[in-house]
Amino acid sequence: MTQPTHLRSLQALELAIRMGSLKGAAAALSITPAALGQRIKALEDYLGYELISRGRSGVRPTSEVKPALAHLTAAFRELETVTRLLDFQRVDEIHITAHTDWAQLWLAPRLEAYKQANPNTLFCVNGVGDVPARIGDADCDVGFGVALKGGDVDVLHRDYLLPVASTENAARLEGLPNDRALEGFPLLHIDAYTAQSGDMGWPEWFRQFGHRRTGLSRGVRYQWVLQAMEAVRADAGFMLCGLSLVQAEVARGSLLTPFGIKEGCWAKRPFEARFRSASLKRSALAHFRDWLLTEARATDDVLARTINS
Repeated sequence: MTQPTHLRSLQALELAIRMGSLKGAAAALSITPAALGQRIKALEDYLGYELISRGRSGVRPTSEVKPALAHLTAAFRELETVTRLLDFQRVDEIHITAHTDWAQLWLAPRLEAYKQANPNTLFCVNGVGDVPARIGDADCDVGFGVALKGGDVDVLHRDYLLPVASTENAARLEGLPNDRALEGFPLLHIDAYTAQSGDMGWPEWFRQFGHRRTGLSRGVRYQWVLQAMEAVRADAGFMLCGLSLVQAEVARGSLLTPFGIKEGCWAKRPFEARFRSASLKRSALAHFRDWLLTEARATDDVLARTINS
Protein backbone atom coordinates (compact mmCIF):
# COMPACT_ATOMS: atom_id res chain seq x y z
CA MET A 1 0.00 0.00 0.00
CA THR A 2 1.28 3.47 -0.88
CA GLN A 3 1.97 5.57 2.20
CA PRO A 4 -0.10 8.82 2.23
CA THR A 5 1.92 12.03 2.10
CA HIS A 6 1.18 15.74 2.53
CA LEU A 7 -1.61 14.93 4.99
CA ARG A 8 -1.73 18.45 6.46
CA SER A 9 -1.83 19.97 2.97
CA LEU A 10 -4.63 17.63 1.94
CA GLN A 11 -6.52 18.56 5.10
CA ALA A 12 -6.14 22.27 4.28
CA LEU A 13 -7.27 21.67 0.69
CA GLU A 14 -10.33 19.65 1.68
CA LEU A 15 -11.44 22.20 4.29
CA ALA A 16 -10.90 25.20 1.99
CA ILE A 17 -12.99 23.62 -0.78
CA ARG A 18 -15.71 22.34 1.56
CA MET A 19 -16.05 25.72 3.30
CA GLY A 20 -15.45 27.78 0.16
CA SER A 21 -13.08 30.04 2.04
CA LEU A 22 -9.41 30.09 2.99
CA LYS A 23 -10.24 32.29 5.98
CA GLY A 24 -12.94 29.92 7.22
CA ALA A 25 -10.74 26.86 6.79
CA ALA A 26 -7.86 28.60 8.58
CA ALA A 27 -10.14 29.49 11.49
CA ALA A 28 -11.27 25.85 11.73
CA LEU A 29 -7.62 24.77 12.01
CA SER A 30 -6.67 27.72 14.28
CA ILE A 31 -3.96 28.89 11.89
CA THR A 32 -3.67 32.03 9.76
CA PRO A 33 -5.05 32.14 6.19
CA ALA A 34 -1.47 32.69 5.00
CA ALA A 35 -0.32 29.48 6.73
CA LEU A 36 -3.23 27.56 5.22
CA GLY A 37 -2.42 28.94 1.78
CA GLN A 38 1.20 27.84 2.19
CA ARG A 39 0.08 24.28 2.92
CA ILE A 40 -1.98 24.18 -0.26
CA LYS A 41 0.82 25.84 -2.25
CA ALA A 42 3.28 23.18 -1.06
CA LEU A 43 0.98 20.49 -2.45
CA GLU A 44 0.54 22.40 -5.73
CA ASP A 45 4.32 22.68 -6.09
CA TYR A 46 4.68 18.95 -5.43
CA LEU A 47 2.00 17.97 -7.97
CA GLY A 48 2.87 20.61 -10.55
CA TYR A 49 -0.60 22.09 -11.06
CA GLU A 50 -3.11 24.37 -9.31
CA LEU A 51 -5.66 22.81 -6.97
CA ILE A 52 -8.01 25.70 -6.23
CA SER A 53 -9.29 28.82 -7.94
CA ARG A 54 -10.52 31.97 -6.21
CA GLY A 55 -13.47 34.02 -7.41
CA ARG A 56 -16.46 36.02 -6.24
CA SER A 57 -18.20 32.81 -5.20
CA GLY A 58 -15.23 31.79 -3.04
CA VAL A 59 -12.72 28.96 -3.27
CA ARG A 60 -13.50 26.33 -5.89
CA PRO A 61 -11.66 23.13 -6.95
CA THR A 62 -9.86 23.10 -10.28
CA SER A 63 -10.74 20.52 -12.90
CA GLU A 64 -7.75 18.41 -11.83
CA VAL A 65 -9.09 18.09 -8.28
CA LYS A 66 -12.77 17.42 -9.03
CA PRO A 67 -12.43 13.66 -9.79
CA ALA A 68 -10.71 13.13 -6.42
CA LEU A 69 -12.85 15.49 -4.33
CA ALA A 70 -15.51 13.01 -3.19
CA HIS A 71 -12.81 10.53 -2.18
CA LEU A 72 -10.86 13.27 -0.35
CA THR A 73 -13.92 14.33 1.66
CA ALA A 74 -14.81 10.72 2.47
CA ALA A 75 -11.23 9.98 3.53
CA PHE A 76 -11.12 12.76 6.10
CA ARG A 77 -14.57 11.82 7.36
CA GLU A 78 -13.30 8.28 7.94
CA LEU A 79 -10.12 9.57 9.61
CA GLU A 80 -12.24 11.57 12.05
CA THR A 81 -14.21 8.41 12.85
CA VAL A 82 -11.01 6.43 13.42
CA THR A 83 -9.68 9.19 15.67
CA ARG A 84 -12.76 9.03 17.87
CA LEU A 85 -12.68 5.21 18.03
CA LEU A 86 -8.99 5.00 18.90
CA ASP A 87 -8.91 7.98 21.26
CA PHE A 88 -7.93 5.73 24.18
CA GLN A 89 -4.50 5.27 22.59
CA ARG A 90 -3.58 8.91 23.35
CA VAL A 91 -3.49 8.55 27.13
CA ASP A 92 -0.69 11.09 27.57
CA GLU A 93 -1.21 13.25 24.47
CA ILE A 94 -3.03 16.58 24.69
CA HIS A 95 -4.19 18.31 21.52
CA ILE A 96 -5.11 21.98 21.79
CA THR A 97 -6.54 24.44 19.29
CA ALA A 98 -6.28 27.98 20.56
CA HIS A 99 -6.38 31.67 19.72
CA THR A 100 -3.02 32.24 18.01
CA ASP A 101 -1.82 35.11 20.23
CA TRP A 102 -2.85 33.33 23.41
CA ALA A 103 -1.13 30.11 22.35
CA GLN A 104 2.16 31.77 21.43
CA LEU A 105 2.39 34.65 23.89
CA TRP A 106 0.58 33.34 26.98
CA LEU A 107 0.58 29.53 26.90
CA ALA A 108 3.93 28.71 25.29
CA PRO A 109 6.17 30.43 27.89
CA ARG A 110 4.29 28.71 30.74
CA LEU A 111 4.00 25.33 29.07
CA GLU A 112 7.73 24.65 29.20
CA ALA A 113 7.69 24.48 33.01
CA TYR A 114 4.63 22.21 32.92
CA LYS A 115 6.34 19.84 30.47
CA GLN A 116 9.43 19.66 32.65
CA ALA A 117 7.27 18.71 35.64
CA ASN A 118 5.22 16.27 33.53
CA PRO A 119 7.68 14.78 31.01
CA ASN A 120 5.33 11.96 30.00
CA THR A 121 2.67 14.35 28.70
CA LEU A 122 3.09 15.35 25.06
CA PHE A 123 1.43 18.36 23.45
CA CYS A 124 0.23 19.43 20.04
CA VAL A 125 -0.88 23.09 19.99
CA ASN A 126 -2.41 24.37 16.75
CA GLY A 127 -0.72 21.58 14.81
CA VAL A 128 2.75 22.08 16.30
CA GLY A 129 4.41 20.40 19.26
CA ASP A 130 5.76 17.14 20.65
CA VAL A 131 3.30 14.93 18.78
CA PRO A 132 1.98 15.09 15.21
CA ALA A 133 -1.21 16.91 14.36
CA ARG A 134 -4.18 14.62 14.01
CA ILE A 135 -7.59 14.77 12.42
CA GLY A 136 -10.63 15.18 14.63
CA ASP A 137 -11.71 17.24 17.61
CA ALA A 138 -9.08 18.69 19.91
CA ASP A 139 -9.08 17.86 23.62
CA CYS A 140 -9.19 21.57 24.45
CA ASP A 141 -10.28 24.64 22.48
CA VAL A 142 -9.34 28.11 23.71
CA GLY A 143 -11.18 31.12 22.32
CA PHE A 144 -11.38 34.85 22.85
CA GLY A 145 -14.16 37.27 22.06
CA VAL A 146 -16.88 34.69 21.40
CA ALA A 147 -18.58 32.28 23.77
CA LEU A 148 -17.52 28.66 23.29
CA LYS A 149 -20.34 26.13 23.24
CA GLY A 150 -20.50 22.45 24.09
CA GLY A 151 -18.43 20.37 26.46
CA ASP A 152 -17.07 21.78 29.71
CA VAL A 153 -16.31 25.49 29.31
CA ASP A 154 -14.07 27.27 31.82
CA VAL A 155 -13.44 31.00 32.02
CA LEU A 156 -9.68 31.56 32.01
CA HIS A 157 -8.69 35.22 32.33
CA ARG A 158 -9.93 38.56 31.06
CA ASP A 159 -7.37 40.78 29.35
CA TYR A 160 -6.73 44.48 29.82
CA LEU A 161 -6.19 46.54 26.65
CA LEU A 162 -3.80 49.50 26.58
CA PRO A 163 -1.13 51.06 24.31
CA VAL A 164 2.38 49.62 24.24
CA ALA A 165 5.48 50.91 22.50
CA SER A 166 9.19 50.36 22.13
CA THR A 167 11.49 52.25 24.49
CA GLU A 168 12.59 54.44 21.55
CA ASN A 169 9.08 55.45 20.56
CA ALA A 170 8.03 56.01 24.17
CA ALA A 171 10.99 58.38 24.59
CA ARG A 172 9.86 60.37 21.53
CA LEU A 173 6.68 61.36 23.37
CA GLU A 174 8.58 63.30 26.03
CA GLY A 175 7.90 67.01 25.87
CA LEU A 176 5.00 66.74 23.41
CA PRO A 177 1.63 68.34 24.26
CA ASN A 178 -0.43 65.74 26.11
CA ASP A 179 -3.57 66.33 24.03
CA ARG A 180 -1.66 65.66 20.77
CA ALA A 181 1.10 63.33 21.96
CA LEU A 182 0.38 60.67 19.32
CA GLU A 183 -0.49 63.07 16.50
CA GLY A 184 1.26 61.81 13.35
CA PHE A 185 2.75 58.71 14.95
CA PRO A 186 2.14 55.41 13.11
CA LEU A 187 -0.60 53.23 14.60
CA LEU A 188 -0.84 49.43 14.49
CA HIS A 189 -4.41 48.07 14.48
CA ILE A 190 -5.14 44.48 15.65
CA ASP A 191 -8.15 42.84 13.98
CA ALA A 192 -8.24 40.06 16.59
CA TYR A 193 -9.65 42.69 18.97
CA THR A 194 -11.64 45.10 16.83
CA ALA A 195 -12.95 42.99 13.94
CA GLN A 196 -13.30 39.64 15.69
CA SER A 197 -14.39 40.49 19.24
CA GLY A 198 -15.65 44.08 19.04
CA ASP A 199 -13.21 45.38 21.62
CA MET A 200 -11.78 48.87 21.85
CA GLY A 201 -9.56 49.96 18.95
CA TRP A 202 -7.51 53.09 18.45
CA PRO A 203 -10.47 55.35 17.45
CA GLU A 204 -12.38 54.45 20.62
CA TRP A 205 -9.26 54.78 22.76
CA PHE A 206 -8.51 58.28 21.43
CA ARG A 207 -12.10 59.39 21.94
CA GLN A 208 -11.92 58.25 25.57
CA PHE A 209 -8.38 59.32 26.53
CA GLY A 210 -7.34 61.93 23.95
CA HIS A 211 -3.70 62.30 22.77
CA ARG A 212 -4.66 62.57 19.07
CA ARG A 213 -7.23 64.50 17.02
CA THR A 214 -6.80 63.35 13.39
CA GLY A 215 -6.27 60.10 11.51
CA LEU A 216 -7.67 57.94 14.28
CA SER A 217 -8.21 54.97 11.94
CA ARG A 218 -5.03 55.35 9.89
CA GLY A 219 -2.20 52.90 10.15
CA VAL A 220 -1.27 49.32 9.40
CA ARG A 221 -3.68 46.47 10.17
CA TYR A 222 -2.57 43.12 11.57
CA GLN A 223 -4.68 40.08 12.29
CA TRP A 224 -2.71 39.07 15.39
CA VAL A 225 -0.68 40.77 18.13
CA LEU A 226 2.10 38.29 17.38
CA GLN A 227 2.53 39.80 13.92
CA ALA A 228 2.45 43.40 15.11
CA MET A 229 4.98 42.89 17.91
CA GLU A 230 7.86 42.76 15.45
CA ALA A 231 6.83 46.16 14.12
CA VAL A 232 6.63 47.55 17.67
CA ARG A 233 10.09 46.23 18.51
CA ALA A 234 11.41 47.82 15.29
CA ASP A 235 10.06 51.25 16.38
CA ALA A 236 7.49 51.13 13.55
CA GLY A 237 4.45 52.11 15.57
CA PHE A 238 2.28 52.01 18.68
CA MET A 239 0.08 48.99 19.37
CA LEU A 240 -3.11 48.67 21.42
CA CYS A 241 -3.22 45.14 22.86
CA GLY A 242 -3.88 42.93 25.87
CA LEU A 243 -1.45 43.35 28.75
CA SER A 244 -1.47 39.63 29.59
CA LEU A 245 0.10 38.85 26.21
CA VAL A 246 3.01 41.28 26.58
CA GLN A 247 3.32 41.21 30.36
CA ALA A 248 6.75 39.57 30.34
CA GLU A 249 8.23 42.14 27.96
CA VAL A 250 6.70 45.02 29.91
CA ALA A 251 8.16 43.59 33.13
CA ARG A 252 11.60 43.37 31.47
CA GLY A 253 11.31 46.91 30.14
CA SER A 254 11.71 45.91 26.48
CA LEU A 255 8.18 47.22 25.87
CA LEU A 256 6.63 50.17 27.68
CA THR A 257 3.10 51.39 28.46
CA PRO A 258 3.72 55.07 27.61
CA PHE A 259 0.41 56.42 28.97
CA GLY A 260 0.30 54.40 32.16
CA ILE A 261 -1.89 51.55 33.31
CA LYS A 262 -4.96 53.66 34.00
CA GLU A 263 -5.49 54.61 30.35
CA GLY A 264 -6.85 51.25 29.27
CA CYS A 265 -9.94 49.07 29.57
CA TRP A 266 -10.92 45.48 30.19
CA ALA A 267 -11.71 43.28 27.19
CA LYS A 268 -15.40 42.61 26.65
CA ARG A 269 -15.03 38.85 26.95
CA PRO A 270 -12.44 36.63 28.67
CA PHE A 271 -10.36 33.86 27.19
CA GLU A 272 -12.30 30.63 27.61
CA ALA A 273 -11.37 26.95 27.36
CA ARG A 274 -13.69 24.17 26.21
CA PHE A 275 -12.65 20.67 27.23
CA ARG A 276 -14.13 17.58 25.61
CA SER A 277 -16.02 15.62 28.25
CA ALA A 278 -14.66 12.32 26.95
CA SER A 279 -11.08 13.61 27.08
CA LEU A 280 -11.43 14.77 30.68
CA LYS A 281 -11.78 11.14 31.73
CA ARG A 282 -8.04 10.87 31.10
CA SER A 283 -6.00 11.84 34.14
CA ALA A 284 -3.37 13.66 32.06
CA LEU A 285 -5.94 16.10 30.66
CA ALA A 286 -7.70 16.55 34.01
CA HIS A 287 -4.33 17.44 35.54
CA PHE A 288 -3.57 19.90 32.71
CA ARG A 289 -6.98 21.53 33.17
CA ASP A 290 -6.30 22.12 36.88
CA TRP A 291 -2.90 23.62 36.06
CA LEU A 292 -4.37 25.84 33.33
CA LEU A 293 -7.06 27.24 35.62
CA THR A 294 -4.47 27.93 38.33
CA GLU A 295 -2.24 29.81 35.86
CA ALA A 296 -5.23 31.77 34.56
CA ARG A 297 -6.24 32.81 38.08
CA ALA A 298 -2.66 33.91 38.72
CA THR A 299 -2.82 36.08 35.58
CA ASP A 300 -6.08 37.64 36.76
CA ASP A 301 -4.47 38.40 40.12
CA VAL A 302 -1.37 39.99 38.59
CA LEU A 303 -3.43 42.15 36.22
CA ALA A 304 -5.72 43.27 39.05
CA ARG A 305 -2.77 44.21 41.28
CA THR A 306 -1.03 46.02 38.43
CA ILE A 307 -4.08 48.03 37.41
CA ASN A 308 -5.15 48.89 40.97
CA SER A 309 -1.68 49.81 42.22
